[in-house]
Amino acid sequence: MEIADEITIPAPRAEVYAALNDIAILKACIPGCESLERESDTKLVAKVTLKIGPVKAKFNGTVMLDQSKAPDGFSLSGEGEGGLAGFAKGGADVTLTEDGETTILRYEAKAETGGKIAQLGGRLITSTAKKLSKNFFEKFEKVMIGEIEIERGDAR
Repeated sequence: MEIADEITIPAPRAEVYAALNDIAILKACIPGCESLERESDTKLVAKVTLKIGPVKAKFNGTVMLDQSKAPDGFSLSGEGEGGLAGFAKGGADVTLTEDGETTILRYEAKAETGGKIAQLGGRLITSTAKKLSKNFFEKFEKVMIGEIEIERGDAR
């Protein structure tokens, strides 16, 4: 399954890049995210609960970041284990293009699933993935314009 989209964020590229690497912001924007911790500069550990059709699963996973293209963008790859529900793994390439005082954020993501989740059918999984991506970026944009305040703990 592949998903691609773009949004315009009303902030300079450096601010958008920094926000996309801020654990507190990511945790607030990732749908169903219960915890997100930085294990190293390139590795994050997450716990996420998602409902895909009739299946609700708690995923424990890791995300690896490749920041070699900073500040123009970055790549990430990850995998999550959902016990009896199955697994999900995939990755995304994010490109940030300055456009005056705004930044155009483009992303291309690929994912694959296995186990009970994979049996739900490609259309349901794809529509859910698109909805989750849209929810993430809509919330991210609201954080960037100050419409949503982020609670800061020790998560930085």
